Amino acid sequence: MSRVTVVPPEKKSVFKLIGELPGLISTLIRDEIESIKQELITRLKAAGIGIGFFAGAAVFAYFGAFALLATVILVLSVWLWPWLAALIVAVLLFGAAGILALLGVRRLQRGVPPVSQTSIESVKSDVQAIKGVGQYDR
Repeated sequence: MSRVTVVPPEKKSVFKLIGELPGLISTLIRDEIESIKQELITRLKAAGIGIGFFAGAAVFAYFGAFALLATVILVLSVWLWPWLAALIVAVLLFGAAGILALLGVRRLQRGVPPVSQTSIESVKSDVQAIKGVGQYDR
């Protein structure tokens, strides 16, 4: 039967702790910056998808304009039924453009503003902790 001996943790002097402080602060700052970068990337991706929906809406509106133009041309002709069919196509294209625009607005709102308020508050609290300002010092 073997015995396991537990070694007590090393007690550090105040000077050693103060010496480690700059390294800890720089690690904290690097970690906070990395967190902000990751959140920024996520929000910009959402904004990019919203912009893609707007581009899709523009394409459908473009084709809708041509269908509407064809409708005007057909209205000028004497035949009633062809222009009615062209008008129906134009209404459907503009309806699709409207749906894509709404989807684009929703996606774009998820990505704006690109900086997280949570990350900013976290950095502010870290700066206050480093300065030694506590909740009760206010």
